[in-house]
Amino acid sequence: MFDQFRERSLELEHLDKGDYTADEYEGCIVELQRVNRWLGDTRALRHSLLRTIEKLNLTNFSLVDVGAGSGELLQAVAEWSRERGSQTTLIGVELNARSAGAIAERRSAFPEINAIRADAFSLPFADKQFDFAMCSLFTHHFRDQDVIKILRELQRVSSRGIFVIDLHRHPVAYFFYTTIGRLFLRNRLIREDGALSIRRSFRPEELLSLARRAGLDEARVERHFPYRLVLAA
Repeated sequence: MFDQFRERSLELEHLDKGDYTADEYEGCIVELQRVNRWLGDTRALRHSLLRTIEKLNLTNFSLVDVGAGSGELLQAVAEWSRERGSQTTLIGVELNARSAGAIAERRSAFPEINAIRADAFSLPFADKQFDFAMCSLFTHHFRDQDVIKILRELQRVSSRGIFVIDLHRHPVAYFFYTTIGRLFLRNRLIREDGALSIRRSFRPEELLSLARRAGLDEARVERHFPYRLVLAA
């Protein structure tokens, strides 16, 4: 069993292959938001990017989230910023039309959030256009060379720093997800892709190596509960 965790899996997930129905995708978005709340992506965001903003005492900042899904983390940033009285410009980048639409729907309650359909390998932004650039549960979908390209694009469009949240490839995380977690998961994409995502994800030293190969400055990788990694640079 442990052999399968020595290296990243290259097997494609259903979301990467596109072999799913429209109803399955809709259910996936809803259930994925619930899983992310349970398993700590917002927690990792608060203890990394938002803590940095707090330390810098920024009352006005901009952020681009690449591969933003339905924009739940952008909303978390918007809510946190409102509590502090900060002004924000928040952009969610998605190639998938349905996901970009879901981000745009948040504008009715959070006008500071905008959605753009674009390719992560060629972001339609000027150099240093944003204070910060981030992505969450995104890089594990790509091979190492493509991860490096994405990291370079995040660095190019940000002036203060980048934050990458992803999964920690660990047998305990996999065992938890495939046993206890599946008791609560109904959507096929979440059940099967979630387990594969762990096998496709990173160990801390691997993510740090990719950051260095991308030429990122002052790169560091921190572990966050439960089984999340955050690359900051």
